[in-house]
Formats: sequence, structure tokens, C-alpha cells
Amino acid sequence: MRDGPDIARVGALLGDPARTHMLTALMGGVALTAGELAREAGVTPQTASWHLAQLADGGLVQPRKQGRCVYYALAGAEIADLMEQLAGIAAAAGHRRTRPGPRDPALRRARVCYDHLAGELGVALLDDLLTRGAIEDRAGALSLAPRGFRFVEELGIDVAALGAGRRPVCKACLDWSQRRSHLGGALGKALLDRILAEGWARRMEGARALVFTPAGLAAFERTFGPKAAA
Repeated sequence: MRDGPDIARVGALLGDPARTHMLTALMGGVALTAGELAREAGVTPQTASWHLAQLADGGLVQPRKQGRCVYYALAGAEIADLMEQLAGIAAAAGHRRTRPGPRDPALRRARVCYDHLAGELGVALLDDLLTRGAIEDRAGALSLAPRGFRFVEELGIDVAALGAGRRPVCKACLDWSQRRSHLGGALGKALLDRILAEGWARRMEGARALVFTPAGLAAFERTFGPKAAA
């Protein structure tokens, strides 16, 4: 018997297209019902329930009962990170869906990766924070610099609350569409929450894409530098 984590089991769970469609749908950070995930995966509700039971048993999704409905969400941010990295590998290898759909440009521009900003604007945001010295990058390990604390506080974000949880304050998340990193972690979530609270952007209905208003994009550019509008 071999010791160590059972990678093959996780690989088997991810190897079914219906299950990967479900997990991808949950990367928007919104809990969905089995019926909604069945439509995302193109399977019957009964089949979706079976797949979800497998994912829950494997620790990839977490069911939450509310009233008569059971909602499913990713078991944690690390699952979204894994899916994002796998999407990057698939894109680099040329493995794409035969009909990517009209929302692909919007997904590449700005989207939700579990609970933080991804896409062109997500990469631009991290680039700006690194350039201004708000975040330090030590061999891929990101940390909030002293001047970053001041910058974050000026945005109205509670710095002390960022380190209160178990997740890292800053984390590099490889962006599948840009092949570069965007910002995850507690700070990535806080910044996306601020963007949405300010009304700079809104979620595209039924999708992970984010739509910035003209005024919101201008505010984003002023806050995070000229690269954001490139």
C-alpha cells in the first residue's frame, strides 16, 4: 500500500465532464441547487444529484440545507484555485470546448474566481499593487507591504480583519485566460467586495462575468493605475 494523499481519487472526480461543468459553475462563489447545476451540466436532476453526492463525498463541494432546498457550494477557495489552474493548463494545451459561446470575451475581461477578481482587470489590479509596492512578491509568495496597509485602509478595508481568518491575506492565483497571476486570498475578496459595493461593476446574470460601467471602469483605472484600461 502506498502512503500519501489519494490524488487519483480527486482526478477521477474531475475527469467527468458533468462534474467539471458543475464545479466551474460554482466558481462564481454563489451556491446553486441540484436543479440549477443539472442545467449547467446538461444532465437530468437525478444524474446531477448522483454526481453531487460523489463530489460532496470527495470533499470538493459542500451541501447546505435551507428550508426545503439544498444548495451546493465549493468546499473552499482552494477548489476554485485548482479549477482555475486546470483551466489554464487546458487552454495552453489547446483543449477548448467546441462552442465557447459569446460570453468568452467578457469572461476574459473580468470575471469572478470564487470570491475575487480575475481576467484582464484582475491581472491589472495585481500588477498595479506590485508596481506601487503595496504588495511584495518573494519568489511567488505575496505579502502586504507596509505601504500596502495604508493603501488598503484608504479604500475603506479593515486591515485587521484580513488576517483574522485562516486563509492567507494575499495569494497569487494563476489566471487561465491571461496565463499570469491575479490576486486571491482575503485581500482579493475584500477588493472585489469593494468594487461591487461601489457599483463599479455588476455580475452578469447567470454567468461568472463582471460588467463594469463606464464610470466604474474609470474609477477602477484611477484607483489601480493606467494598466487597468489597457
